Amino acid sequence: MSRKQKKTLLRIGISAVLFLCGLLIPTKNLSLAFLASSYLLIGYDVLKEAFTGILHGQIFDENFLMAIATIGAIIIGEYHEAAAVMLFYQVGEWFQQYAVGKSRASIAELMDICPETAEVERDGELISVDPDEVEIGEIFIVKAGERIPLDGTVVEGSSSLNTAALTGESLPREVGVGSSVLSGCINENGLLRIKAEKLYTDSTVAKILDLVENASDKKAEVENFITRFARFYTPVVCLAALLLFVLPPLFTGSGWSVWGYRALSFLVVSCPCALVISVPLSFFGGIGAASKHGILVKGSNYLEILSKAKTVVFDKTGTLTRGQFSVTDIRPVSCTKDELLTIASRAESISSHPISRCICEASSAKTDISELTAAQEKPGYGVSVVWNGMQIDAGNQKMMESLSISVPDCSGTVVHVAYNQEYMGYLLISDELKPGAAAAVHSLRNEGVTKLVMLTGDNETAARSIGDQLCLDEFHAQLLPGEKVDHVERLLAQKETNDMLVFVGDGINDAPVLARADLGVAMGAMGSDAAVEAADIVLMDDDPRKLSLAVKISRRTLGIVRQNILFALGVKLIVLLLVALGLSGMWLAVFADVGVSVLAILNAMRALLIK
Repeated sequence: MSRKQKKTLLRIGISAVLFLCGLLIPTKNLSLAFLASSYLLIGYDVLKEAFTGILHGQIFDENFLMAIATIGAIIIGEYHEAAAVMLFYQVGEWFQQYAVGKSRASIAELMDICPETAEVERDGELISVDPDEVEIGEIFIVKAGERIPLDGTVVEGSSSLNTAALTGESLPREVGVGSSVLSGCINENGLLRIKAEKLYTDSTVAKILDLVENASDKKAEVENFITRFARFYTPVVCLAALLLFVLPPLFTGSGWSVWGYRALSFLVVSCPCALVISVPLSFFGGIGAASKHGILVKGSNYLEILSKAKTVVFDKTGTLTRGQFSVTDIRPVSCTKDELLTIASRAESISSHPISRCICEASSAKTDISELTAAQEKPGYGVSVVWNGMQIDAGNQKMMESLSISVPDCSGTVVHVAYNQEYMGYLLISDELKPGAAAAVHSLRNEGVTKLVMLTGDNETAARSIGDQLCLDEFHAQLLPGEKVDHVERLLAQKETNDMLVFVGDGINDAPVLARADLGVAMGAMGSDAAVEAADIVLMDDDPRKLSLAVKISRRTLGIVRQNILFALGVKLIVLLLVALGLSGMWLAVFADVGVSVLAILNAMRALLIK
């Protein structure tokens, strides 16, 4: 509990004692003194905010409504009700602050993944510096129990890493020399010497914190509706309260005090705070629940879009398949197997694509990058380099066709190699289906997704194999990045108006498609920076099963939002009618405002508990 909340609670306690004294003391003047003291002690900040709002032209807020209602009650002689309404209002406000504080604390605890210092080796000494002062290539030390401050590669030591804060995965990950590690993970045992591979501003932990901090800036459509609704709703109910006060006495001859009391009660009921607070808090809780499971949502608008997902389009490599390739066969045409592998590895050394890395790892020859010129990576085709004045081209069938080089018919994932425009042969590459891919497809269908499609730059045979294993509705192979966008455009044109299309990918080639879909989902741990930047949701552990969990969280969150809207509006409309008919007074009006707000906020906090 914060210091401010403790002070408010003390003020509520003293005011409640004064209020009880005012009710129990029989002497009228002394009773009024206690009630007045109780009212001013508990309500001075509300009166101050209302007066300040009037001066700044911001009249129709809840402070104004409470001030007018309670001052009006005093004018018509309802002193105890004025004090009671203000007291119960502040009790409700305290519960709201406490609930919101608990929700924010849960998010803050979840995102407390950034170490304040990094232990860096400089000139033979160990120095504590801010993580953003560490340069790429510097060596830093992480002891057992400490968080890793920057992304890097282990150069000495071995340990188990707790990655739960990033990926939601409870099992530790074993790392050793040569292993890549992400900032924000906890080193559970052993001493690690790590070489920084990225600046702090580009590290995983910095990106996560930035995503969560800015998530509230992108509001869902229903949030924007509630904001607009409250802007018009409050003046309308104030006008209705004024008419309720003026018209009946003029036409029926009833007492002004009776209708004045009803009008003031009407104002108390009309406060829209239950909607204004609980709806954003519901989305905030949904984003927090997703973050707890390693799913980063960049805004509540994306959570709302995901809840309407009916079509999901997957990239293949690194999304549905492991992306951990190996060279399983070498088919030379005019050279030896070793020569073909060496030539291919020289060209592929310029690329960070998983297929390129597996070819370089399979070759015993080491290439000096400085020896390569005119290096060019062609997305959807392959790579081209000049080595010792000789042109090397390595890529798919489309690349060879663009060079007017004929190639044999091949099945599976292959890399063709040409040396100075002469065809040298091809390498057969194998990739495995991710263990969770089949379960992800099954879970998505259970969540109501009706169409599952795969788009890939791989050949027809490899695509058909994956498509058949997963029972996908459609698959399309040998696609360039632009052709993937064309297929997404076609699917967007075919879907129903309120249905949403989600694209899931991990590579740099997927960035245009991620941006074009209604919602882009990137595989974060292994995905390229471009894909993560272009995506609206990031799955930190690359597990496709997390997508169905994200859909479940989004739909549960929207369900909670609808519950709060219907409950708040329903109760308020009923009580407004009862007040207008004289069947209810300020006590029930206070519940319709404060009580409904507290219940709606507590319901909103359920979004944090989604498993």
